[in-house]
Amino acid sequence: MLNAIPAEWLWGLAGGLLIGTGGAVFLLGNGRIMGASGILGGLVDGSGRSNWAERAIFLLGVFALPLLLLPVAGPVDTHVTQNLLVLVAAGLCVGIGTRMANGCTSGHGVCGISRLSLRGIVATVFYILAGGLTVALFRHLLGVI
Repeated sequence: MLNAIPAEWLWGLAGGLLIGTGGAVFLLGNGRIMGASGILGGLVDGSGRSNWAERAIFLLGVFALPLLLLPVAGPVDTHVTQNLLVLVAAGLCVGIGTRMANGCTSGHGVCGISRLSLRGIVATVFYILAGGLTVALFRHLLGVI
């Protein structure tokens, strides 16, 4: 019976549980919010020199875990475009947006909303709306993605 149920939502659930648990452990362990863009940004701009090893280990885990799960889960179709120009432009837009919003989905969305932070809730509402509008424009009107 279980084989008849599509398992894609299980991966989303598992990922959400891992991100939420990681955010809780990070907050309880060192008293700071687990915002991936802030962790990376502190390494890039030098503001995180005092705890660079912790930041580097966190980012190593973010990149290494999917590779470690590959033999268990097998390849996953992410539906990401193969257009390199679109990927680079999207990455730059996300990076600029997270700096403008002083955070990303892990900081505002996961950690901010769970702490009932008004700033986190407002930021999350706006980036979800912006993402929806972007998909509508680029996929349905322009046919780029």
